[in-house]
Amino acid sequence: MPHAPVDEILAATPVVDIHTHLFPASFGRLLVWGIDDLLTYHYLEAELFRFSSVQPEQYWTLPPRERADLIWKTLFVDHTPVSEATRGVIAVLTALGLDPSTTSLEPFRKFFGSLDLGNHIAHVLDLAGVREVVMTNDPLDPDEAAVWQSGAVPGTVFRAALRLDRILNEGAWTAADARRLLEAWSRRMKPVYMAVSLPDSFAFPADDTRTVLLREAVLPVCRELGLPLSLMIGVRRSVNPALRSAGDASGRADLRSLEALCREFPANRFLVSVLSRENQHELCVYARKFSNLMPFGCWWFMNNPSIVEEITRERLEMLGTSFIPQHSDARILEQLIYKWRNTRRTLSTVLTNTYQLLEQDGRPVTREDIQRDVDALCGGNFARFLTV
Repeated sequence: MPHAPVDEILAATPVVDIHTHLFPASFGRLLVWGIDDLLTYHYLEAELFRFSSVQPEQYWTLPPRERADLIWKTLFVDHTPVSEATRGVIAVLTALGLDPSTTSLEPFRKFFGSLDLGNHIAHVLDLAGVREVVMTNDPLDPDEAAVWQSGAVPGTVFRAALRLDRILNEGAWTAADARRLLEAWSRRMKPVYMAVSLPDSFAFPADDTRTVLLREAVLPVCRELGLPLSLMIGVRRSVNPALRSAGDASGRADLRSLEALCREFPANRFLVSVLSRENQHELCVYARKFSNLMPFGCWWFMNNPSIVEEITRERLEMLGTSFIPQHSDARILEQLIYKWRNTRRTLSTVLTNTYQLLEQDGRPVTREDIQRDVDALCGGNFARFLTV
């Protein structure tokens, strides 16, 4: 089977981006966008320090525009932008009709400065082929809490996800207080799920506050409200503190904790992404054992086309189409453009190969088959998992 029908269907099918750090225009400064923010994203900052003699402590003293200028000159002018992060910026500029070969950022700044933000958001979503975006919403972030308390409504395109990191990883909460907070903010935000990122050392059950809060607050509230719990497992924070946001790393987790959660709480649903490549196969195995577990996306350090292709093939081989292949994790609005372009390219290659093998084994694949599979992978599986 040639790529053509798969490419056409993927291009015409809008996706639900189930995990981002984006916001609608009504959330004001919480939405990050534009050329300077694209360039000072922490992936690019980490790459900068591999080429530049500028040390992190010097870099952080620079005004934001000077940081962006330094990254542009170092990574895009003095070196060929072949990394995933730099190539993504090139793809964004090209999609917006800008010339990525210029040596100056001023034409880009002029372009972004002329935009109406509401129209720009709609244009970016259209270019990315995204119909719905799930945010990350932290009720303990003072700036974000103030926006929600002011009555801001995200609308129908942007949907909330209630983030639990400060509750489960940082705070000294009682179960009763945590329940009250989750119930109150769920009424306000109307989240589609709750979410937490967890270290590679995450253990359940354990003799710790996190286990108590999961058992006595988070999981009961999720059950009562019919919400899945998203677990993103494997981050190691501040391996190099001098790099700030760019200083985190990944580690292999013991997924027997996930096994225990799925077995002990069969009435709860778990959306799960793991940060270590070594954990990917285990995650597929557990998904075959527990129908209340939904693998999703290739997160952070896994979001490189070569690795995404490997993981997506593995999931198709072990789970059929019963998973969510990708999310953008976008923190800068325009990142949606290149991240979903890459995902569609990879899905096209993987699906085409899968259909070719199926046809060689004697089962013809119709256009209707392809559309059904793409609909499931691009949003249908997520919608079904929310309502199971």
